[in-house]
Amino acid sequence: MKKSVTKNTIDLLSMFILLFSLMTFVVGCSDEDDVVDDTDEVTDDDSTSNENELEINDFLQIATGQITLYDDDGEVLASVIEGEDFYGQDATYLKGSAMSYTDNGDGTVTDNNTGLMWQQVPSSDDYSWADAVTYCDNLELSGYDDWRMPTLKELFSISEFSSGWPYLDTGYFNLASGEVTKDEQFWANNYYVGTTVEGGSNAAFGVNHVTGHIKAYSATASGPVGGKYVRAVRGGDYGTNAYTDNGDGTISDANTGLMWAQDDDGVIMDWKDALAYAESSELAGYSDWRLPNVKELQGIVDYSYSPTATDSENVGPAIDPLFTCSQLPSDVQEAGYDDDYGYYWTGTSAPFTSGEPYYYAWYVAFGRAVNGEGEDFHGAGAVRFDTKDEDGPAGEDAERYYNYVRLVRNIN
Repeated sequence: MKKSVTKNTIDLLSMFILLFSLMTFVVGCSDEDDVVDDTDEVTDDDSTSNENELEINDFLQIATGQITLYDDDGEVLASVIEGEDFYGQDATYLKGSAMSYTDNGDGTVTDNNTGLMWQQVPSSDDYSWADAVTYCDNLELSGYDDWRMPTLKELFSISEFSSGWPYLDTGYFNLASGEVTKDEQFWANNYYVGTTVEGGSNAAFGVNHVTGHIKAYSATASGPVGGKYVRAVRGGDYGTNAYTDNGDGTISDANTGLMWAQDDDGVIMDWKDALAYAESSELAGYSDWRLPNVKELQGIVDYSYSPTATDSENVGPAIDPLFTCSQLPSDVQEAGYDDDYGYYWTGTSAPFTSGEPYYYAWYVAFGRAVNGEGEDFHGAGAVRFDTKDEDGPAGEDAERYYNYVRLVRNIN
């Protein structure tokens, strides 16, 4: 009996030693592989390894920076309480994460919210759109070679609306010309799927960091006359939407944490009435609807659509097909178009130029952004401003005092 127990014990011990040896061998191989991969990642200079150094937030909403309340004459309001005129504008809610940057001291700036790294001092050269893409792709700056052209949503995320002219924090970002002029227009990588007066079927979007606008420019123009500047960026994609149709007339975006009205109600109104309408809405049983700020509303533009798209699959308002947009009524159709869509108010105010009252409010054009002749001049998805009511001062191009409303609320 004693001999049998001893033999069994030895057999068990032998099996344990064998299993331990096998496990050690497997773990050793795994550790060796990990070391090799880590070494490759550290020493590899390609764009993938560089991008992995940045943690990109899919679509964290960034505040506009506007903290002052205004009426429709541009006068500053000390305070507005719920139920009063002009309650519900941008500065009422101060939604979005406060802008936060780190100057890396090497010619780059990191956005602490989005995780994107930006070229701090852009080239002073004027580029065509294609040349700007090439410039970014070939740029080697501060040890990185994975620079690229930013998307509109990325480029617009650094726009600062506290005062304007420029709409940019120049404590961190240099202007290309070094001067505050209307020519501070920067390319984005969004090529326009429609046609414009200026660019025909070869137009691309950009952001003017002095006037604050988004519009489409001729993509083939170059040099001092028609070329634009470019500010390179690096990092993964920021500005992607993740929509869910809730089946109750609302659309949720998991990446931004915002819930949107799926439809507008087909009524156009001035800015004061738009604010009041949003505040009083109880769509789908929610009572905390509001007018979106300019960054929030630009964040749901889908630049793969336009009423003037050359490809039939892309014809429509510049928004995901989950949403609907009212067609303009016949009495305000521009230049005979019968398939155009409207502008939509935001709660963010604007001056016409530096030092002037904030008579204007920003809008997003989901249909054609027209000139005074009703032609698609700025492109569907353009972001501009217009006077807040019919008695206000005239703006640029065709004035529209009455626009649609797309309701928004925060999910959490």
